[in-house]
Amino acid sequence: MRLNQITIPVISVERSILFYGKLGLKLIVKSPEYARFLAEDGEATFSVHQVSSLPEGEKAWIYFEVENPDIKVEELMKEGFVFESLPEDKPWLWREARLRDPDNHLIILYHAGENRINPPWRVR
Repeated sequence: MRLNQITIPVISVERSILFYGKLGLKLIVKSPEYARFLAEDGEATFSVHQVSSLPEGEKAWIYFEVENPDIKVEELMKEGFVFESLPEDKPWLWREARLRDPDNHLIILYHAGENRINPPWRVR
């Protein structure tokens, strides 16, 4: 089994296309109620689907791995993105920064390298 597609609910597909395009994803499918993007590196896709209202409570946490979070955050801040937290080393051995998309989903830009799949505490 291979995970290759995640879809999240959004209020405005057009607003999400602008946000995720500026974030660095490539738009590959567009309709009035749906858009699909290709990640910069790899074959994974990410999509948004328009809904009339978002679910209550905690929103999705979406992780995008980048080679250097510090450089990516600096670039995005110049584009007007506002971050909840700037790049920092986490106890789980990832370096990550956090921001919200227009629908309040949490976006985490991170770099984990080998620790993403093989952390020292991996279950054997």
